Amino acid sequence: MRNLLEQIQSRLDSLNKAERKVAEVILHNPQQATRFSIAALAQAAQVSEPTVNRFCRSFDVNGYPELKMQLAQSLASGAAYVSRAVEADDGPEAYTRKIFGSAITSLDAACQALDPQMISRAVDLLIQARQIHFFGLGASAPVALDAQHKFFRFNLAVSAHADVLMQRMLASVAHTGDLFVIISYTGRTRELVEVARLARENGASVLGLTAAGSPLAKASTLSLDIPLPEDTDIYMPMTSRIIQLTVLDVLATGMTLRRGVDFQPHLRKIKESLNASRYPSDEEPS
Repeated sequence: MRNLLEQIQSRLDSLNKAERKVAEVILHNPQQATRFSIAALAQAAQVSEPTVNRFCRSFDVNGYPELKMQLAQSLASGAAYVSRAVEADDGPEAYTRKIFGSAITSLDAACQALDPQMISRAVDLLIQARQIHFFGLGASAPVALDAQHKFFRFNLAVSAHADVLMQRMLASVAHTGDLFVIISYTGRTRELVEVARLARENGASVLGLTAAGSPLAKASTLSLDIPLPEDTDIYMPMTSRIIQLTVLDVLATGMTLRRGVDFQPHLRKIKESLNASRYPSDEEPS
């Protein structure tokens, strides 16, 4: 038997105009839909609350609370602890297509949700920083290391740390002009929130790459609110990490453009320094 999300997807074209708006909001971000009140869902779909109730009845659901419960069950029906997009009996073709499709959809949703003005303000913080520390734990740790690899090119003192004790020590000796970029998908990791508060108490700025309204977002000087396309409390972090990496690419591009054409020779010098480490493309190694 198909779960509710599959039913909604399969019947999308047959719904009337108003009910289809409700379906599209749910399918765009089903996890968020489970947290909506009936009024919030109606507002997001630009329909009336009675329309939401009619939508529920058309799927043999007794009211909106039951709809949310069935949505939550649908989200939990993916292959346990891997990805909600994948079913336990999927073969290589199916799960490959689903994982790529999920990543593409999540990146598009994140792009639509990010505020260009907030991106500009984040680039301001990066440009003005005397030194930048990138912090991440768990799945966000390699994202912090990738950021160090990108941002050292801007002729700044840059570091990346995935050790909580080192993070606390650096925050305790922070100064005005230091920028701490703290990467956390949920924004609920206690250690990172405490580090953000400690850094700000010592005069540093904190840029959070995290969920809107999270404890880390509230503790940051500025937060780039990143959508939550997957439940990392249950599933392996996949699309969340890709979104974080892409947001950092956006910020690095913003810095490059702000530096202008005079900065291009510096970037070219770094690139050319790698030439000696590579075989020419038309030469086979001996």
